[in-house]
Amino acid sequence: MLSQEENELLTQVGPGTPCGQFLRSYWQPAALSEELPPGGPPIPRRLMGEDLVMFRDEHGEIGLLDLHCSHRGTDLSYGRLENGGLRCVYHGWLYDVHGRCLETPAEPPGSHLREFVRHKAYPCVEKGGVIFTYMGDGEPPLLPNYEVLSAPDEKRFVTKHFHECSYLQGLEGNMDNTHVPFLHRYLRTESGSRVLAEHPAEAPPPTIFGLPDGSTSTRYARLEETDFSVWAYDSSGWGGPDLILPSLAMTGGGAQGSGDGYQLYWRMPIDDTHHWLFVLSFKRSGPIAEQHRYNRSWGMMTPDYHFTRNQANRYLQDREEQRTATYTGLGSVFIVQDALANETQGPIQDRTKERLGANDGSIVAGRNLLLKAIHAVQEGCEPPGVIRDPGVNASDPIFLKRNVPPTPETWEAILQETGGRWVSSLSQTSD
Repeated sequence: MLSQEENELLTQVGPGTPCGQFLRSYWQPAALSEELPPGGPPIPRRLMGEDLVMFRDEHGEIGLLDLHCSHRGTDLSYGRLENGGLRCVYHGWLYDVHGRCLETPAEPPGSHLREFVRHKAYPCVEKGGVIFTYMGDGEPPLLPNYEVLSAPDEKRFVTKHFHECSYLQGLEGNMDNTHVPFLHRYLRTESGSRVLAEHPAEAPPPTIFGLPDGSTSTRYARLEETDFSVWAYDSSGWGGPDLILPSLAMTGGGAQGSGDGYQLYWRMPIDDTHHWLFVLSFKRSGPIAEQHRYNRSWGMMTPDYHFTRNQANRYLQDREEQRTATYTGLGSVFIVQDALANETQGPIQDRTKERLGANDGSIVAGRNLLLKAIHAVQEGCEPPGVIRDPGVNASDPIFLKRNVPPTPETWEAILQETGGRWVSSLSQTSD
């Protein structure tokens, strides 16, 4: 369990908080590219407790500004896109993507007021169908050159999902190594087999049915804490990163369960009690089927990226299905089942009341890594895993254990440890 102080330290993400400062030290996903098409309207955005507006100017550049105009505080998401920026509808003040005030048309001729206005703005970069922002202080680091972000469009799938709970609950859910044979189990019945056959890409290993006697086994046999990640290894010695700072987890072997790529879950706090889950996956061997894209996005979401199954409707739980086909009665999609497990702990889980067991080591290791990273940032140190050396970013850094340029020997060790899963021979990626 955690103390109340530790629980607050890990879950309070607003401006000026230690965890907020830590999370702001990295590039973070702010939106999907599809949310901000060329010529599309500005969109309001709440990120880590800050109310912001995102827009794409006529040159395709993306701005992320404080939501409220520096003049009289009007909401800029109602503004006009024109003349190289975003114009407030109240008095016509015009801002570019860097927060510079270009025009103050109500001022008298010769006024220099606009020259003294610098509206809060955060830098953005767009890659792999995702818009990332850096909300920290100082010079931004390099955006990690993850292979999934460089994959061709037809081989890459990205989406996001709204969650009604702290980002930490979702992150710890990904680190929980024993829930799969329970939460995601298909029953050993004709109905269970039929549901599984209809959604084969949702099913990892045979443990999906649980063991014949109803028991389960530890998913991983060994844990290793690296400089900026927690690796978990199974009994065969194969492993991979369960947690990657600041708030990522690798959850599987690529889109459609192909095994020739990987899938990332990236948790971005909206505020202390809500977060976005960005899902990034790719398949090296070929294009991702359109039906898979639909099933994993609009087939289970509303247009605002909220799950159709949610707390308000008790996740549309079907008790007959629970009796005959699936362990939860929530259909076949794992990510919805995970949402129930995480969201129903409350907006912020009270970890002073939990009782962890022998198989919860990955969660403990993950919390320790996060706490160490937060304390390091508080002490003025470079955040763990932040990339500034182009040599580190020359290949996919997701499997690295130290923040140094990899060698051929490094990649050989990674290939052996992962059993060749998820990672290509040298994980070379392109900028």
